[in-house]
Amino acid sequence: MEENREALIDQHNKLMRCVSHAQDELQSFRSYLRWMCVDQSNVWRTCLSWSMFILFAIVVPAISHFMLACASCDSKHERPYDGVVQLSLSSVATLSFICLSNFVRKYGLRRFLFFDKLWDESETVRKGYTEQLNRSLKIHSVIVLPCVLAEAAYKIWWYASGASQIPFLGNVIVSDTVACVMEICSWLYRATVIFLVCVLFRLICHLQILRLQDFANVFQDDSDVGSVLSEHLRIRRHLRIISHRFRAFILWSLILVTGSQFASLLISTKANADLNIFKAGELALCSMTLVAALLLLLRSATKITHKAQAITCLAAKWHVCATLDSFEAGDGETPRTPAGRGQVFPSVGTDGETEGDDETEEDDLDNTKLIPAYAYSTISFQKRQALVAYFENNRAGVTVFGFTLDRTTLHSIFGVEFALVLWLLGKTIGIS
Repeated sequence: MEENREALIDQHNKLMRCVSHAQDELQSFRSYLRWMCVDQSNVWRTCLSWSMFILFAIVVPAISHFMLACASCDSKHERPYDGVVQLSLSSVATLSFICLSNFVRKYGLRRFLFFDKLWDESETVRKGYTEQLNRSLKIHSVIVLPCVLAEAAYKIWWYASGASQIPFLGNVIVSDTVACVMEICSWLYRATVIFLVCVLFRLICHLQILRLQDFANVFQDDSDVGSVLSEHLRIRRHLRIISHRFRAFILWSLILVTGSQFASLLISTKANADLNIFKAGELALCSMTLVAALLLLLRSATKITHKAQAITCLAAKWHVCATLDSFEAGDGETPRTPAGRGQVFPSVGTDGETEGDDETEEDDLDNTKLIPAYAYSTISFQKRQALVAYFENNRAGVTVFGFTLDRTTLHSIFGVEFALVLWLLGKTIGIS
């Protein structure tokens, strides 16, 4: 009776970790969201968030395009590609903002980032995920900052050189300053929202990578096949949840970004198209921004798929080592390792060199090192073979409506998108 009570208390303490409070792991992240005006934790902040979105993602780009077209400007200050730039950025930003709002409203920030599931993970996974959360804020800032600085330099030059012709506030300098600041803020807001969802997806994928690395340790212990299957099924279930939540966002991002690239290609290949850095500089910057966001998204999905599929190779290697040891022992089952016994397979590579002689960069799950003495276990050959067959026929990974996002998919998409970007950069700033 006392043991049951202690078990219930322990389970209650674990579940208490799901409760959000002011000083939890997400404190700095919530502050970052508030400063970016995308926090929707209450009614007031939700109204503010939607107001900022409408202002900077719809109103300011529309005013900039229709009222600052500057038809009478000289050749350097014309903006013939502004429509494609504004529409491309605003469409992807709208998709990102709607998806982010839906995620937070439906699941809550803590549940959306899987912090409510961390109580069942090891201390290594919890610590690594918390560190990655804080690192993600820096990654997001580092990615957004160069894009905004480049856009700010272009806008300051455009207004300072006398391109504006509509004195909204009665004074040309004041009106140009206000218009320039609003356009820079609009670009900053849209780039922030676009990359924020991509960085959050990368963060969630990193959690699953940490779990897979922790799961790989089961082959270093005398683990039961049932517990291995149970843990792998739990990981697969979480990967299906991630795929289901982000599949629409990934698909529509791919469609919108690719459509934007082809639209840029069509308008820049017209017979009367005059491409140079002054006219098409924003178009090139917009293309690089959107393609970078898409590749960050796809690379995160591809990386977790690769890690999940590497488990199959690790299980097969474990099975081979245990089988070889069982034949050496002359028994149908592999005996346990006696206490103090050395390794049957030393940590050597395939070329016979000892570990540390020649360090090469290898996958942390799938490498050339043989499984050492921990391959000894009481698991029979039939159980090990069934486990390997299960891994071979149940490959985990991130999917989009049934299509697995692996390295082959990433290479194909990267080839198309990068070719379009390089072509556009070659026409605008001379990079080929």
